[in-house]
Amino acid sequence: MNTLLLQAGADGAGMSQLLIIGAMFVVFYFFLIRPQSKRQKEQKNFMEGLEKGAEVVTASGIIGKITKMEDDIITLEVGTKVYIRVTRNAISKEMTESVFSATETK
Repeated sequence: MNTLLLQAGADGAGMSQLLIIGAMFVVFYFFLIRPQSKRQKEQKNFMEGLEKGAEVVTASGIIGKITKMEDDIITLEVGTKVYIRVTRNAISKEMTESVFSATETK
């Protein structure tokens, strides 16, 4: 009889551990995986929507205006007749939004 009770208790403990692991996976998904995939999707849409004349910020913090776009190379005007070429991936959505939303509120 005692062995039957011990086995029943062990089955219940195994089930609760399985539920805890499942809950941890759900929390992990909603707080880490889902927001990251959402940010990647927004960045991709931002990259596809870039057009000539837009003011952007590169990942290294260079602010410029798009003057020319060729496949994956974008030419930015960073000063009067000063141009630099960067890859499309170097342009940061988060930095562009933060820099230009801060200047609009001033």
